[in-house]
Amino acid sequence: MKKIIFKIFLGCFAVFLSTSLVAATQISQQQIEQFKKLPPSQQRALAQSMGVDLNTINAQIRRSTSDKEEVDQTTQQVYPRDTQFDQFGNPILTDALEQEEEEESDEPQPFGYDIFANAPATFAPTMDIAIPQGYVIGSGDVLNIQIFGKENLEHELPVSREGQVLIPTLGAYNVSGMSFPEMKKYLSSKIKDKILGVDVVITLAELRSMRVFVLGDAFKPGPYTLSSLSSITHAIFAAGGINDIGSLRNIQLKRAGKLITTLDLYDLLINGDSSNDIMLQSGDVVFITPVGKRVTVDGEVTRPAIYELAENETFETAIKMAGGLLPSAYPSSTVVERFNKQNLRSLLNIDLSQKASLKKSVQGGDYIRVMKTSEQFAQSVTIIGAVSRPGNYQWKKGQRITDLLPNINAYLLPDADLSYALLIREKGQGRDIEVLQFGLFNAVSDHASADNLVLEPRDKILVFSNDEKPTSENVSLESLALTKEELLEKEKDSAKIDYEDRLFWQQYGTDQQIDFVYEEKDELEEQLKLASQSMEELTGGTVTEELELRELGLFSRKRLLTPVIQQLKRQGASGEPIQLVEVAGEVKFPGTYPLASNITVKDLVIAAGGLMESAYLDKAEITRNVFFQGAATKESKNVNLKSALAGIAESNVLLQSKDRLNVHQIPAWQENHVIELRGEFLFPGKYTIRRGETLGQLIERVGGFTDYAYINGSVFTREKLKQLELQNLLKVSADLRMEIASKSLAQSKGNPMIDYDQAKKLLADLTKVKPIGRLVIDLPKLVSNGDFDVLLEDGDVLYVPTRQNSINVIGQVQLASSHLYQKELSVEDYLRLSGGAKKQADEDRLYVIRANGSVMIPSQSNWFSERDTSTLNPGDTLVIPLDSEYMDNLTLWATATQIVYQAAVAIAAVSGI
Repeated sequence: MKKIIFKIFLGCFAVFLSTSLVAATQISQQQIEQFKKLPPSQQRALAQSMGVDLNTINAQIRRSTSDKEEVDQTTQQVYPRDTQFDQFGNPILTDALEQEEEEESDEPQPFGYDIFANAPATFAPTMDIAIPQGYVIGSGDVLNIQIFGKENLEHELPVSREGQVLIPTLGAYNVSGMSFPEMKKYLSSKIKDKILGVDVVITLAELRSMRVFVLGDAFKPGPYTLSSLSSITHAIFAAGGINDIGSLRNIQLKRAGKLITTLDLYDLLINGDSSNDIMLQSGDVVFITPVGKRVTVDGEVTRPAIYELAENETFETAIKMAGGLLPSAYPSSTVVERFNKQNLRSLLNIDLSQKASLKKSVQGGDYIRVMKTSEQFAQSVTIIGAVSRPGNYQWKKGQRITDLLPNINAYLLPDADLSYALLIREKGQGRDIEVLQFGLFNAVSDHASADNLVLEPRDKILVFSNDEKPTSENVSLESLALTKEELLEKEKDSAKIDYEDRLFWQQYGTDQQIDFVYEEKDELEEQLKLASQSMEELTGGTVTEELELRELGLFSRKRLLTPVIQQLKRQGASGEPIQLVEVAGEVKFPGTYPLASNITVKDLVIAAGGLMESAYLDKAEITRNVFFQGAATKESKNVNLKSALAGIAESNVLLQSKDRLNVHQIPAWQENHVIELRGEFLFPGKYTIRRGETLGQLIERVGGFTDYAYINGSVFTREKLKQLELQNLLKVSADLRMEIASKSLAQSKGNPMIDYDQAKKLLADLTKVKPIGRLVIDLPKLVSNGDFDVLLEDGDVLYVPTRQNSINVIGQVQLASSHLYQKELSVEDYLRLSGGAKKQADEDRLYVIRANGSVMIPSQSNWFSERDTSTLNPGDTLVIPLDSEYMDNLTLWATATQIVYQAAVAIAAVSGI
């Protein structure tokens, strides 16, 4: 029975195993374990029944066992140096994106260490490589021997520890110590001698493993099991690389206590030379010595880093190790920091463009800094401002403005100012500047005109925009918000404008710093777009990050002229007047402008954007400094502006340093001032008023009121009063905040008297109040008596409601409501109609708001008379305020009980004396 069961099992297993062998070239680990449990006789019977060579199955079993042992024998798993581990010793894999976001240090780092520091978690060199001809056969190698011809046989045979290969039916052959070609030739001849008429193919099926030592300043020193094809660098990789104090240039290979070779990894990393990276043998020791002298190469080199020095290193070899000089390097001014004999740093200037300097020796601890060449352009001109393609352009002799800007539509932005542009030219070696003014339209339309200036090297053309962006200096009170969030948003807007200015002059500005109030770069940077091209600064230099300049409108006169004006101010000295002039009054862009060569009144008006509609042409005033007998006085001169603009020389005078042109306004000129009449007027609407016109005159002009007008309830508002109320609200809010904060510091037994957080909420509610700007007027008196009339201003609004017939009662009453007006009812009567006052009401401070906005306080009652029964008018509002010192009954009784208790205790204490 057992034999039958065993045959059934053997048959099933044979089918299972044969199916697996047909489907795959290798047996699974589970099948191998089951096959190994069978006795040898049953293994042979199973192999014969399957038609499979038993040696093939045994070879697969040995290969599987060898792979498992190799995995088990692989020495410590070495992870990248920055790897962190959890409490169970498992590596914590960090996100690659997080690693990329880590900021890298700008300081030079030691060269070459990062290559080995990023070794994989386990080092497993590939086995699918060609066997070198000099490979020496040793114990542990597995040979694949295939015999073809008269007999067809295949064997996978290991080399025993005695160095022999046992070939079935042929015997044992000693192959240890032979090279791979020698072994193939030797075994082939022996097999052919034994078996006639066959061909023999011998390959290495598996390589032996070997144990080597990596010692010294390795990251993970110790013994390692490696492939027999491993070299010195393989061992270093397996050990996780070299630690921070290990040498890359003095790695020793020792065998049986003797120094075999020394490996300089710089030959491999810099020159790609691996000739000294020889193959290892079992028992070899790879010893990493401590690092030697180092030199730092920084600046304009291809690979700034810290390099280890070998013997007799020079500046030439140090620069070669750093990859050579960059095109932007200025080798003539190379600076070397070196320790002297007193261990103090000293500075040396080395000219690396000279061969003699390159041959000088480098010392340990040297810091070689290769300077950057100047960013100035020698033969170039620069265009800045409202042009389509700003930047640097090649300069040619005889070049003119129209050579760079030949066409208005293709080369200028739509908002470019065609009448006013400047050419900034350097003079002398001191980088002083002079300014030339020209008109783009004149230059393009007539190439022979004087505006088509001849360019010189390093000239800069400023093209202005007709759009002026507002600055934080001219923010009006109308734009202020009241809530904290709105105020903060407005503050950010102002900061954004200043930040735009600052970044603009980072690109176009001078070497001097321009101070601005706000520095909110981190918050505002995201709101600003980056441009696609890099431009030269106004006095030279490049930038890497720029704004989308067109969208920000950064080409206004104020922004483009700021560095020019500052430079002209710095150039001013005794005997050298500051080349600036000023224009004020009725021009589009008043301000300070550079005094260009031969500039006249007409040129200054053009620079200011032209005249306003309100400009007075018959007379303008020029104020000028006049020096007489060592003293300076002011002199005024009137010019006919109309003649000056026509080019008449008598009026179109040449301007001098610090001249001020004041363009007057046409007498009695005013813009259209509009007020609005709303409500019960015969002809309500918006009206343009004359200068000095009063409200009474306007009402009469529009035909007066309708029959339903309630003039006692009129509401008159004014824009200036809104601004004043806004200022008062902000001031009151600030004062209250300071007062509450100071009182909140006063504490009683650790309990604050005022909850500061709740107080801030109350202040926030206060700031939400919108200013009305109401001016209380007595409209009936105003209409009947001109002494009470009001001069009108732009933006005034008068609202006259429909006739009202109600009295409003609000505040601390039982039911806030409105009641029909009854002439015979008094204040007390309307208070009773609303259910009377609440307990927390302060009846002594009751007041009445009249329909016209005035406030009436009824006289107080006494022992012999009731409250004043002053008459109320339709539309009046009765207000009963809250008693701020009100205390509810519960608190009152609690306080009273405490007082009584304390008194009783005091009496008892006195009685006991």
